Amino acid sequence: MTQKEISTLIIRNVGGIENINNMYHCMTRLRFKLIDSTKFNAEELKKIPGVMNTVKAGEEFQLIIGAEVDKFYNDLIKQGAGGKDAAAEAVGKIRLKEIPKMLLNTIVGIMAPTLPIIIAGGMVKVILAVCVLCGMENTTQTYQILSLISDAPYYFLPFFIANSAAKKMGANPLMAMVIAGVMLHPNFLSLVTSGEAIHFFGMPVKAVKYNSSVVPIILVVWFMSYLEKIVEKIVPKMLKTMLRPMLILIITAPVALIVIGPLGAYLGNGIYFIIRTLNENIPWLVAAVMGAFSPLLVMVGMHLAITPFAVLSVAEFGFETLMGPGMLGSNVAQGGAALAIAVKERKDRREIPISAGLTALSGITEPALYGVTLKYKNALPCVMISGAIAGLYAGVTGVVRYAIASAGFLSLPVFIGENPKNIINAVITAVLALVLSFVSTYIFVKVDRKDAEETVDGMKESIAGNETIKSVANGCVMKLEDVKDEVFSGGSMGGGAAVIPEGGNVYSPVEGEIVSIFPTGHAVGVRSNSGKEILIHIGIDTVRLDGEGFKARVGMGDKVKQGDTLVEVDWDFVKSKGYDTTVIVAVMETEMDDIEIVNAGKITRDDDFIRIK
Repeated sequence: MTQKEISTLIIRNVGGIENINNMYHCMTRLRFKLIDSTKFNAEELKKIPGVMNTVKAGEEFQLIIGAEVDKFYNDLIKQGAGGKDAAAEAVGKIRLKEIPKMLLNTIVGIMAPTLPIIIAGGMVKVILAVCVLCGMENTTQTYQILSLISDAPYYFLPFFIANSAAKKMGANPLMAMVIAGVMLHPNFLSLVTSGEAIHFFGMPVKAVKYNSSVVPIILVVWFMSYLEKIVEKIVPKMLKTMLRPMLILIITAPVALIVIGPLGAYLGNGIYFIIRTLNENIPWLVAAVMGAFSPLLVMVGMHLAITPFAVLSVAEFGFETLMGPGMLGSNVAQGGAALAIAVKERKDRREIPISAGLTALSGITEPALYGVTLKYKNALPCVMISGAIAGLYAGVTGVVRYAIASAGFLSLPVFIGENPKNIINAVITAVLALVLSFVSTYIFVKVDRKDAEETVDGMKESIAGNETIKSVANGCVMKLEDVKDEVFSGGSMGGGAAVIPEGGNVYSPVEGEIVSIFPTGHAVGVRSNSGKEILIHIGIDTVRLDGEGFKARVGMGDKVKQGDTLVEVDWDFVKSKGYDTTVIVAVMETEMDDIEIVNAGKITRDDDFIRIK
């Protein structure tokens, strides 16, 4: 299958190009923000060559690719799948309790594209450290040039953050980089280092060095994204070419230097204080916790949210302890577990764990995590316990990392510094994690065909049984295959049925918990007390109504009883806009044949609707 054919399949199974709001990638995974999340066909995506697994993290959908993620991303861009982030337009619609998730998604979305640059600088530092070990003097010009190459990604980090933040916030990336250039201009740096007070038209300008900073430029670009919209409205069309960029620059740059930049610097200082406090008081705890829980953080992409703080630590203190020491233990533990399983497996099943194990030992854990340790019972606990013990050793002995690079055996030189014991203890940390994980996995993990497929079988068993659920609305029953939406009618989202509503609202078909709700209110996910996850999609393509006509009566995590109102719907309004009002019910992780319609014809919310075989 060609890369173009693979891209076509990916686009189709995320709901088409028009459904992609934003797309970007990190080191191992493609990350999508979709307009209609119900069109994300996880099962079909997993069948595509090169896609190891899929993950849903908050409102973000991820495809686990591995080292070839660049190739996938570049070809998808060629096919027009870049998307357009509408986060800024949706801010006013976000509920208070969704703000933390929004902030996390924003930080991850900004930092993920910059990771290759940061890691590139870190790996050059690895080369530099090896050269010093081989006898290179730090006074030579070769050393100095290698040093400036390794420092450039950190020193000019605001440029890269500006570009990434602008794309995330819907602003002009080049204009954002110009503002970063103002903040990093050598002449401004000269004013800062002169020791004299700085003023702009009589207003004080705080003397702040913005090189290697993260927070100030993100805040500045956020301000600029709103300013661009205001300028766009007030400037006459015939003068936009000249006035629009000039107004944005002449307004944003002074505001950045006088107000936002210093504010960001204060926030950065607060972060430095927290990091310093952790380093001085409980360094052992941070490394142990990271060693234990890194696999879980990687599964949801949360490790990217911590990366900015690690970068800030390196920029301010010359080292970091938040991620490197703990993740070194965790990553190597993943490799040890995968290799232990390879030893226990039959010869014809060793290729994947061997490849994934060696990759994990190098610092990239997704192949081992999704391809091996999640598939074997007790493997992941062995990894987490081994990572915790190794991380604890790293914390107690004060291991620090001097540059950002994927933690593993290949990047061990980033632990070389002024303290010669640091690299020794880092090596001991890695070896300890490898031995503990290998031995514990070999002892406690049973390897056979049943065990290797236990996770998948367990998922199927969890939705098995012979349970009947009630209707979600008053109306007429329709077979799922007759629904005018191929994502549902083809069974991609699971088996189920539909109701053509005749007034009333949309109700919970079971007693359980709300596990997902689309911001527009047109789709709700309910997990029953027996563990079944039921997706209720109100209407077809109604996401385009942007919430008009829908009023959600529940939120994430709410407990509901059968018959409770989930969403109030103005059916007349939806019909007047030309949309199909069919309410679709899909039981996740089931097949079409697993579902039996109990009552045909007219039905009420208190009637039995479908039976799960």
